[in-house]
Amino acid sequence: MSAPASIGPIGTSADPEAPGLVTPRPKVDRPRPRAVGLGLRLLGPLVLLLAWIWASASGTLGSSLLASPRQVLSAFRELWTSGQLGDALSVSLTRAGLGLAFGVTTGLVLGVITGFSRLGEELLDSSLQLLRTIPFLSLVPLFMVWFGIGETARVVLIAVATSFPMYVSAAGGVRNTDRKLVEAMRSFGMGRLALVREVVLPGALPALLSGLRLSMTLSVIALIAAEEINSTAGIGYLMSTAQEYSRTDILTVCILIYAFIGLFADGVARVLERLLMPWRIRGAVR
Repeated sequence: MSAPASIGPIGTSADPEAPGLVTPRPKVDRPRPRAVGLGLRLLGPLVLLLAWIWASASGTLGSSLLASPRQVLSAFRELWTSGQLGDALSVSLTRAGLGLAFGVTTGLVLGVITGFSRLGEELLDSSLQLLRTIPFLSLVPLFMVWFGIGETARVVLIAVATSFPMYVSAAGGVRNTDRKLVEAMRSFGMGRLALVREVVLPGALPALLSGLRLSMTLSVIALIAAEEINSTAGIGYLMSTAQEYSRTDILTVCILIYAFIGLFADGVARVLERLLMPWRIRGAVR
């Protein structure tokens, strides 16, 4: 029996008949300047803006279809100077904020109950999954019958739309908590509430933040639907009024405001991720 071929330093082989080993070259994380990342994020919107300006200036896109950027800027100044835009924005943000707070809280509580307790899962999960499959837009007529056309129906609609993403994420995150850690804490005499607060919720934090991000995005979509319920104030009311007079410039202003609200909500979720889970940012693939 022949002696095994000796292996030289890493990356070489002493056996001439064996193929040479490749020297491992670990990828070195090279931090990219923040200005470069910001520029890349702004590149897409800038291209769209330039295309919009060109289409409006060349006549390819008429003002009857979509107002030009100059007209939109003029309409924005008009609405802001008159105070209409500020009042409408305040009303819409209040609606979205209240609905999001109620929805996220409800989804979080139900998710912890069904994820942490087998009895809670058996009693609640099947019913909640059934309700989750119902499109929230189909509930608009029913909510108008139940709550009328006031603010309650709008806030409840946003709350219902935003509760299910948080519920699914919270339930899944709680179920994936390390059971050995939970049993160890129980053996030390930790109560249920303390266990949820100190062990389960921190362990489910990545899933909770993902659910919050989805809920915040969906709150803007639900806000648009909610403000179609005979609104007399808010961004949706401005859109309805502009539609009656074929003011595409005001319509575009309102659409852009909805977009910026959604972008702001997503930015808030990203900031929370950086503050609460800095290790995920450091460990991200570059």
